[in-house]
Amino acid sequence: MKEYKEKIGDHLNDILEKNIDAEKGFKKAAENTDSEALASYFRSKSTEKEEFIIALKTELAKYGEKFEDSGSIAASLHRGWMDLKSMIASEDDESILEEAIRGEKAALEEYDEALRPGELPETTANLLRAHYDTVQSGLI
Repeated sequence: MKEYKEKIGDHLNDILEKNIDAEKGFKKAAENTDSEALASYFRSKSTEKEEFIIALKTELAKYGEKFEDSGSIAASLHRGWMDLKSMIASEDDESILEEAIRGEKAALEEYDEALRPGELPETTANLLRAHYDTVQSGLI
């Protein structure tokens, strides 16, 4: 059972780190765009990620697992936020938006991986499915 709980914790911590990185990336993007419409979109996505972070931390706590309060460099690189940062420097709103969309698509892959059948308890799977659905609906 302990190994099972640790596996759940590992899945959730990986997703938590990526959401922390995404929240920071969206916040930075909102600060660096000249388009009020894009800034509003990025602020909304940042808030969405903050809500995901709270829910993931709550779920981790239910299993007695520890969590980090900051993202990881590896996750940042994986999610492309370093690319986003360099694109922000060029102030190209279209490139910033494209990178944000790419990051959201990568998030869907992470959620898919965590949602493999039988690997998570129902409450955790439901939480991750709700996050997945929210991210996916934002891409349509």
